[in-house]
Amino acid sequence: MKPPQFKYFDPASAEEALALLHEWGDEGKILAGGQTLMPMLNFRTLSPAALIDINGLASLGQHAHTKDGTVIGALTRQQALEDDDALATHQPLVAAAIPFIAHRAIRNRGTVGGSLAHADPAAEWGALILTLEAELTVRRHQAPDRVVTAADFFGGLLETALEPDELLVEVRLPRWPQGAGWSFIEFSRRHGDFALAGVACMISLSADGTCGNVRMTAFGAGPRPIRLALAETQLRGQQPGPDAVREAARRGAKEISPFDDNHASAAYRRHLIEVLAERSLADALTRTARH
Repeated sequence: MKPPQFKYFDPASAEEALALLHEWGDEGKILAGGQTLMPMLNFRTLSPAALIDINGLASLGQHAHTKDGTVIGALTRQQALEDDDALATHQPLVAAAIPFIAHRAIRNRGTVGGSLAHADPAAEWGALILTLEAELTVRRHQAPDRVVTAADFFGGLLETALEPDELLVEVRLPRWPQGAGWSFIEFSRRHGDFALAGVACMISLSADGTCGNVRMTAFGAGPRPIRLALAETQLRGQQPGPDAVREAARRGAKEISPFDDNHASAAYRRHLIEVLAERSLADALTRTARH
């Protein structure tokens, strides 16, 4: 299939891109990596009147580690993070997750901001920003930047807090907590396929050896990624033994709203989340250190 006709714009600056978004509104679409947008155009599931290509905006394609955390421009390619030798030190959970994102050829073009803006519930970045409690900077033509927390970013299926004339420009990940353990696990039928379900988690131990800060997010098992708050509460303050981990995983599986599709039933996804949550928590605990 071929895409429908559209006007093509190649802005030279972020402000020019924002002005075009303001002009075209719902009829304009941002072209970043294009790994999702181009197939949707070819299958005509999208028919925008204008494409605004931001690939020339080099300022949006940088990332850096600072004393406060990691700043990732929205146009940063997955491959750039994957090839950053310092990533595993500064953001070990991100480093663990990136190899699960499709295949290397796709990671060479796919962008962090594009994945988040598309908001596929099976995409890894949604789980990462929720678990890491990231902040996202959003920009609009001739307006102050707006900061959206990860908890407020996702709506329903393929829905985000972005308005039609807004551009996601930056993701800020807080500094990794010293001594925190992590784990990222997903299940797919073939490596590189979208996950049928997955779990990301981060755990810190208190001085007495009990679980302190616990964060766990499920993805691929509902209309959006979701923090498993009941599971986190269940484990917080507990000695991290197998029984506590198993009970937290059981509660976490009750928090999701899975769906049936041609890949898996809702019941299967709920069971899968429980299994993966137990494995993920146990795995993360092996990497923790007492404060």
